[in-house]
Amino acid sequence: MSELFDAVDALVASRSPLPPPAERKRLRAAHGLTSDEVATALKVRRATVSGWESGKTEPRGPEREAYARLLEKLAELYPAPADAAAPAQDVAVPATFTGTPALTEQSLSTGPAPEAAAMTASENTQISPAPVAAAPAAAPRPARTTRPSSTSRRPGARKAAPAGTPAAGTDPRFENGPLAVVDADSDGQVLAYCVGGLVLDVPAKSIPALVDWTLKEAKLGQPKLSGPGKDADPLLVLTEAALERYGLPVTLTEEERLAGRLPEGHKVIKQVTRADWKLTKRGFGPWARIYRPAQGSERACVQLCIPSWNALDTRHWGEAGQLPPAELARILGVFASRVMTPRGSTAVTGLELMTALHPPTRASEPDANGKRHSEHNPGSLGKDPVDPAPCEAPDGHPLLKDLPRFHVRGPEEKLFEEAYDWARPLTDAECLRRNLVGIDVNMAFAAGANGLIVGLGKPTHVKNPVFDPKLPGSWLVDLSHVDLSRVKSGKEWVELDSALLPSPFTPKGERPEGPGWYATPTVAYAVELGYEVRPMEAHVRYENGRYLDGWYNRLRDAYIATMADLGVPVDVPPEEFLAAMDGYRQRDPGLAIVVSAIKATVKGGLGKLRERPRGEGWRPGEPWRALSRPTWNPHLRASVISRTRINEHRKIVRHAAFTGQYPVAILSDCAVYAVDGESPLDFLPYREGKPLPGGFKLGVNPGLVKHEGTQSVLWGEGVREQFKAPELNLARYIKDGTVTDQDNGE
Repeated sequence: MSELFDAVDALVASRSPLPPPAERKRLRAAHGLTSDEVATALKVRRATVSGWESGKTEPRGPEREAYARLLEKLAELYPAPADAAAPAQDVAVPATFTGTPALTEQSLSTGPAPEAAAMTASENTQISPAPVAAAPAAAPRPARTTRPSSTSRRPGARKAAPAGTPAAGTDPRFENGPLAVVDADSDGQVLAYCVGGLVLDVPAKSIPALVDWTLKEAKLGQPKLSGPGKDADPLLVLTEAALERYGLPVTLTEEERLAGRLPEGHKVIKQVTRADWKLTKRGFGPWARIYRPAQGSERACVQLCIPSWNALDTRHWGEAGQLPPAELARILGVFASRVMTPRGSTAVTGLELMTALHPPTRASEPDANGKRHSEHNPGSLGKDPVDPAPCEAPDGHPLLKDLPRFHVRGPEEKLFEEAYDWARPLTDAECLRRNLVGIDVNMAFAAGANGLIVGLGKPTHVKNPVFDPKLPGSWLVDLSHVDLSRVKSGKEWVELDSALLPSPFTPKGERPEGPGWYATPTVAYAVELGYEVRPMEAHVRYENGRYLDGWYNRLRDAYIATMADLGVPVDVPPEEFLAAMDGYRQRDPGLAIVVSAIKATVKGGLGKLRERPRGEGWRPGEPWRALSRPTWNPHLRASVISRTRINEHRKIVRHAAFTGQYPVAILSDCAVYAVDGESPLDFLPYREGKPLPGGFKLGVNPGLVKHEGTQSVLWGEGVREQFKAPELNLARYIKDGTVTDQDNGE
């Protein structure tokens, strides 16, 4: 009988009532508990608790009863506010993609050389993302004449939030979210569309008044991302109707577009000046910043984003600038909550995210008088720019001003770490295959940054150094003796056809002919392959650290969470992953835009580390504006690109050693193979659902791969014949098969 009672109790426990997912997270946070603490108490994994709080999974059995008891006790201590908005729910996804298995952490590394083990970790590990804000459902698209339910002119005027929309924010200073899309209807009524479906009535009749209202009444902004950092300034996105309402042009003239700003004599700029507001050196352009000098720790700054002036580049933001205000607010709000409030282009935002996570200074401990001072924040790049090593400096840098005019630096003078652009003719056997299948590494450059040790200070020049794979820097070394026909893969020596492989040491895949400058990950890979290296000189950084880890984690979590909202979860069988990826952008086009913007933030942020002159009358040998930034650091960029290329080559070698298959083309993070099937599963060696250890693995995590595209071998050979280029890089066109004369410089 007792067994029957136990079974009944278990049955009741399995249906213990639980509050909505958003309330679960609120209660945990209200008591100051972390996901890890809850997971430890319930004897589950942190990722499981994150799944319960996001609504993607539900607890069962005894865990559900214990979890329900915990939430009940917390609810007694922290009752929900009487005026709380409806609990948030997750975005609905097609039934095919429900029931995501619990996240796991599964290493794929099979024992590379010790010095390379840390380098491969980011590529070969399934990572469960930290909890992030749930994405709101697609917002309804009201006409421009829609008014808020309250006609009173106050920032609290609200519309009902659409179902599935989370609360705008928890910080009372920023309770209306990080940003607003400002629009005007045909009657001249100005409305601010915020995240969560909130609509504010805007009384301001000029740009200065709009800035003043934003800072005093709108309660917009975002808390800082790190302890020593600064809160994000509120962002206002001005629609075309709002531009007309405030006396701004809907589009810029050609002259204004080239200058990137309105002329100084424009009436709106005069209004701003008369009201004692200032503009940054960027002026009044697509991403304008209007501010007053800070008074102590108090900032007074508002950023404007003007989509019709091309603030939201269509290459990265798609058609976001053409969306209705509420939908645009939703998209930008998701990006802001998961990455940061946009600070400009995706490239600028990527760079600003590094600084936001690692501010250059922090407050010191109180001195004898109890006063704190600004001091260097350990682990940051500092507040002063640092010159690169001469070999790292791009052409035209002031360090190279004494070089003869038109001098071309070779590998022994210049560090040249770039992504792959390599292709070769198909072999006779490959010509008999039916298809060319491309696989693409997810967030490849972000994965390359994870766990990477980079320099944080000045380089030190060393003669005849002993190579240290843990010491970041640039090394002059001869790697021409590395023979890819016999290399170490893991702990074993393997025989390969080196004629079918690119060299890992040059972007074009050519074997080095003599000494050259290489970043630490490239030289470390030569050692990993089983060859001795003897550097002749080096520029090393003794002050170093894993500066990009937080940056990677933030972007990884944003990417994985948004893909999950689009129905592509982590840690599913490869067949399910490929099915989930098929047409994922159509499930929510708005969130698909967010995914594109996240990926562009990665690449653009790394590109900004070595930003080149942008006009302004610059001449070779003279400094340009970007050099004044501490984040202008070509060493960081070279290290990430080096490691990303090496990570890809390591997997290619592992795959070739196990299967005898070699890529026919590689472009950056995309590799193309000639196979008989149409899917990556037709050539990736999965056994009982498990991939080749150390090789390519299908999945959504950064460093794993997805299907890029499939074209026929006849298509590939036809394109090469058409352009009379037997080594035309087919990876460039594998996605949709479209090739134009412009693509080939014709």
